[in-house]
Amino acid sequence: MNSGHDVDGPRSGASAPKLAQDLTQGPIGPALLAFALPTLIASILQSLGGTINSIWVGRILGEDALAATVNGHMIYYLLISLVFGVGMSVTILVGQAVGRRDLDGTRRVMGTATTAFVIIAAIVTVLGWATAPQLLSIMGTPEGASDLGLVYLRMIFLGMPGGLLFTLLTMGLRGSGDSLSPLWFTFLCVLLDSVLNPVLILGIGPFPPMGIEGSALAWAIAQYTSLGALLVWVYWRDLPIRLRRAELRYLRPNLKLFAEIIGKGLPMGLQLIVWMVSAMSVLSLVNHEGVLTTAAYGVAQQLWAYIQLPAVAVAAAVSTMTAQAIGAGKWQRVPEIARIGVLWSVVPTALIILVLLGVDDAVIALFLGHGSPALPVTKHIVWVASWGLLFMAVSSVLFGSLRAKGVVFLPLVIIIIAMFPLRLGLAFGGYAWLGSDALWLSLPAGMIATCVMSMMLFRQEQRRGVPLTAVDPIETGPGPADPTALGV
Repeated sequence: MNSGHDVDGPRSGASAPKLAQDLTQGPIGPALLAFALPTLIASILQSLGGTINSIWVGRILGEDALAATVNGHMIYYLLISLVFGVGMSVTILVGQAVGRRDLDGTRRVMGTATTAFVIIAAIVTVLGWATAPQLLSIMGTPEGASDLGLVYLRMIFLGMPGGLLFTLLTMGLRGSGDSLSPLWFTFLCVLLDSVLNPVLILGIGPFPPMGIEGSALAWAIAQYTSLGALLVWVYWRDLPIRLRRAELRYLRPNLKLFAEIIGKGLPMGLQLIVWMVSAMSVLSLVNHEGVLTTAAYGVAQQLWAYIQLPAVAVAAAVSTMTAQAIGAGKWQRVPEIARIGVLWSVVPTALIILVLLGVDDAVIALFLGHGSPALPVTKHIVWVASWGLLFMAVSSVLFGSLRAKGVVFLPLVIIIIAMFPLRLGLAFGGYAWLGSDALWLSLPAGMIATCVMSMMLFRQEQRRGVPLTAVDPIETGPGPADPTALGV
């Protein structure tokens, strides 16, 4: 790292972080690619793990069990959306601190965030376990899948604390410029989950057959094991997010920093919740079509997850690069980061859609088998709706740039408008005329609206110039040697 490029210099008492990759210098394109590729591979591994598990469940336990996992995952992601919003906030704040060369500030963010995650994870786990039957009922889960869904969902919630803390560490590392460490331990997590799934489902070796509960238990074991291994790695390599000795005092939250994390994270989490609520509302209509259609929709969602991977990885890279550029005071890099990010998001997304549509029968059969009556339904859903993800590829990158600048409320408004009056309006209002096609067409309709409004917002923010809320460093008080630093 070349300290000659420090803009503001480190804060008093702070030393320069040992960055895996300095994202504030050099050509933007190669830096974006170098950061995004490990993130993309990690996302592919996560989706591949979910796909493998869906194949195990669908081929071994059948459509009822697969439909149960679809409903269970939908509820799980709804409940943890706010937590992921907080995680994205941590990524941004860590990125801005690293851009300022403020190692102490980086660790203050991680200390407060860790305590917040532990508390939130405990609350969501308890509430999720207690209300799981009611949540499945609200979803309109098909009768054949409801009992299986309850068993699956409750076991998933037991693994939630490990999963959330693992996510926090990976987000913090990416904010510091390290996208390789999360990749290695995501690989470990997916490997454990994929290997343990058939073992626990079927009862191979010393393990009793657990059915769908075994699939969820495999996920939980993988999360806790990967969390422990990643913690060992962070301390062994002395990475910027680790806390030692006096720095452990940062686990006692600083109220101002906590408010900053929640203030940025809550709107971002609500964006995810709006997406999930709209998806759950559509799923409730899908469930009325029967177990076969629900299973087909679940397979389509798995395929869409793959299509979205480049956009998700590039958006994460854009957000981190923008945050570090802001921290370093290099605002001239921000629009160029977004422009290159959009290009690298749209092109691979389009290519994946074309490839998928060309080999859809073979891919879908991996989940359901060639003789499944759900196969033609899945194929129809994929053909009708997949093209809308091109527009998501644009809006994801623009939102990634905007949130790094502290613009988090207006994107929430955009998503609310696109999802409720537009997507759900088409899904519910058009159902009487178009039948189930209204459900599939509602996805691209919502994404087109989101894309158009996100472009308008991005242009508006560019004309406004530098938002002060994104520039001012977070004042978090004296350093770790001061025993009064975190008295709250």
